[in-house]
Amino acid sequence: MKKIAFVFVAEPYQCYHGASVAFAMAKMADVRVAIYYNDPDSVYHLDRIRVLYSAAPMNYIRMKRSLFTTFVQRLKIFGFLKYTVYRSNERAFAQYDAVVSVEDTAYRLFETSNAADRPRKIYLPHGAGDGIVGFSGRAKHFDLVLLPGPKSATRMMESGYVRPDNHRAIGLVKLETANLLYDAQDTFFAVKRPTVLYNSHITPGLRSWDTFIEPMLAEFTASDDYNLIVAPHVKFFRRRSRRLRAKWEARSSANVIVDTGSDHSVDMSYTRAADIYVADISSQIYEFLIEPRPCIFLNPHRIAWETNPSYAHWHLGDVITEPEQLMPAIRAAKARHPIYLERQVAMAAASLGDRSPGASRRAAKAIMEFLREHERL
Repeated sequence: MKKIAFVFVAEPYQCYHGASVAFAMAKMADVRVAIYYNDPDSVYHLDRIRVLYSAAPMNYIRMKRSLFTTFVQRLKIFGFLKYTVYRSNERAFAQYDAVVSVEDTAYRLFETSNAADRPRKIYLPHGAGDGIVGFSGRAKHFDLVLLPGPKSATRMMESGYVRPDNHRAIGLVKLETANLLYDAQDTFFAVKRPTVLYNSHITPGLRSWDTFIEPMLAEFTASDDYNLIVAPHVKFFRRRSRRLRAKWEARSSANVIVDTGSDHSVDMSYTRAADIYVADISSQIYEFLIEPRPCIFLNPHRIAWETNPSYAHWHLGDVITEPEQLMPAIRAAKARHPIYLERQVAMAAASLGDRSPGASRRAAKAIMEFLREHERL
């Protein structure tokens, strides 16, 4: 009997990148699966995904936290104190044959233990983007890394973060889950118009929000040519007050949705519904490009991006630096799309890997094969 722990230490959006693998493994013979979570909101999302996969009900285990960590987490503004949470749960995790995480912060688990004396550490990255955060040297500290496609595998191999024998490419798990959730009837707007999705990153030195959001809202509110969905990274408003979130959501109108963190912002509903993608460095670009469509990238910080692999996706659409360039770029996007179409198809294939049904089962199978090859003594 193999005992596997799945750990979701951060916000609930990460459940969509790995929970389905847990439910696939729970259906296997001679496997016992436990799911640990940190954020209490994760329970709703875990069960939402469980129902999709027709998995049996499961007890989700709240990760242990010290009194200090509990206090800090309630404040929200200082984050989850992930490393202290890991330390508080190491003893519980020690009983498992493997610990699976969708976050590379889990490299801190069992740091001082010999590999033969601890559970196998398995990393399933959340996302298929180009940003440097997804290609951290922390991956070197995992026993098995499950990657979406050949792009990630090649870049991590070249960086020395994975070896030929400790990684597998299994496809993008989130895409499989989103396919089951997708409702083609959910159009979001009463009037059908070309829909633009704006997705800002959260990092101050990289994000476009501060420069573009106000001019963008003014332009779209004054025009009825397009619909606009404003859905920044789900962590963007996560640590903001309810009052501030309500203030931003109140700026929605007949042709504008400002979403500060609904289910739609985490389950690919918006990337499916949009006709044009406007963003800075979000990995959701490849979720959008499961169907090639026009993209526009925002570079208000004037980053020298052309030869930087962390900005490879900026070669898939026009790149602009000023808010006044946005509406002309949007109006020209459809006509200019053929310039980028072939490259979009190629890079989406390299990033997303195997898009056939069964990514969760492929991940589960890869984990079990690895554990059988590397039995704990």
